[in-house]
Amino acid sequence: MLAVSDFMRAVPDQIAQWVPTDWHSLGTDGFGFADTRAAARRFFHVDAESIVVGALEALAQRGEVDASRAVDAVAKYRIDDPTAVAGVKQEGAGA
Repeated sequence: MLAVSDFMRAVPDQIAQWVPTDWHSLGTDGFGFADTRAAARRFFHVDAESIVVGALEALAQRGEVDASRAVDAVAKYRIDDPTAVAGVKQEGAGA
């Protein structure tokens, strides 16, 4: 199970004890470093591309896909680069 929150990971982790399978969570456990929501989501790995990588990593841990698929996705989507989302349309006023 992969749970994703635009808030702290503690939010989805509150139900982990009642989920009868493996548990993985992604969340935004900090603040104050990015100029856009898209950059913040990339930094905390809760954007769409990071969710794909998280799912591949969880599947690899279960032996359902080869771990190289997650490694390839990290490189393809530039997961460790918050500037990789520069072209993402921003939310809010004037977006």
